[in-house]
Amino acid sequence: MKIAFTISRILLGLIFTVFGLNGLYPFLHMPPIPPGLALQYMTVLSTSHYFVAVCLLELIGGLILLSNRYIPVALCIIGPILVNILLFHSLMEPSGLPLAFIVLILWAIVFYGVRFAFASIFVAKAEVR
Repeated sequence: MKIAFTISRILLGLIFTVFGLNGLYPFLHMPPIPPGLALQYMTVLSTSHYFVAVCLLELIGGLILLSNRYIPVALCIIGPILVNILLFHSLMEPSGLPLAFIVLILWAIVFYGVRFAFASIFVAKAEVR
């Protein structure tokens, strides 16, 4: 399990680091977004500079994963971004859905490896001190 965790952590870290950097300083050729809701959504994200914040968070989460320190923090940063990626590809641009599911599987493997760090949030009734 440790080997699967390490490989998944490194791959996930590389994916989010590379795509976070690519969002800030484009160096990878990205296919054009087809017209429709996906194009409108991406236009709003780009025009409002919201995309810059998302790419910075991707980069930070990816670098934390690659550093192999504070892995639960990285998962908390990357989790909501991954949900948005899955929703975007599920509802607006299905061509990227297979890669989004691969990233979800990598995230789940890393989460499973550090699941004990999240044990206290899965408590039905929290103790107040």
